[in-house]
Amino acid sequence: MLPFLLMLSGSFSSESEVVLKGYSLWPQLFTLDAYRIVFSTLGGTIANAYLVTIYVTVTGTVLGLLTTSMSGYILSRPDFKHRDKVAFYVYFTTLFSGGMIPTYLVVANVLQLNHTLWAIILPGLMTPFNVFLFRNFIKGIPHSLIESARIDGAGDFRIYWQLIVPLSKPAMATIGLFLALGYWNNWFGYSLYLISDKDKWGLQYLLYRMLSRVTDAVRDSQVIVEQLPSETMKLATAMLATGPVLLFYPFAQRYFVSGLVMGSVKG
Repeated sequence: MLPFLLMLSGSFSSESEVVLKGYSLWPQLFTLDAYRIVFSTLGGTIANAYLVTIYVTVTGTVLGLLTTSMSGYILSRPDFKHRDKVAFYVYFTTLFSGGMIPTYLVVANVLQLNHTLWAIILPGLMTPFNVFLFRNFIKGIPHSLIESARIDGAGDFRIYWQLIVPLSKPAMATIGLFLALGYWNNWFGYSLYLISDKDKWGLQYLLYRMLSRVTDAVRDSQVIVEQLPSETMKLATAMLATGPVLLFYPFAQRYFVSGLVMGSVKG
């Protein structure tokens, strides 16, 4: 918690005190200048960026959990004839990838997703690590339990939805946390596909733009450059970006360790 306490106290400290004395666990000459400049330069834009980021994070996490858990469940079934071939195909993508330019061409030109939020959501839905993590976790569920459900007349989707998903809460929480953090912290995707659509900018990319073009922001807000709290403003933007994650993490923490360990110790 110490790094976050340093960020929090620094964001409420005076710029001159931080420059002269460094960071401390308690605010030095308490002031709201850093947050005042962030909100004055961004105005209602930061609220819109929060909504965009929340929408992308929630949508991507829900869809990612569905696709990842379905894929992991199929790859864990011993009666899937082509299980090893599909697993090798998924694993192969961890060794070689097309790179940034082919990815951009596929998303923007082939799929026609440029200037849409789906360009941010779809590429991050599934990762091989998450698929294998869920598959290894399901291996701990006795296959006889699945067979008994099938004998009772349950179909494949019913077994997945009413049996696998409830028993896989630790793995689902772990993968959900990975997905949510990935979408929440994503800024590079916005710079590739949504650089001209300001209404669709996410929080991380908006704050990145603000810090990288601080001179323009200061000129627009009539603030003298020499008086700009640059160090404390960086800490304030970091707190604005990580605050919701800090609130979400405790709810998933009890599942996180068990899901990660149980999904990693099995072949």
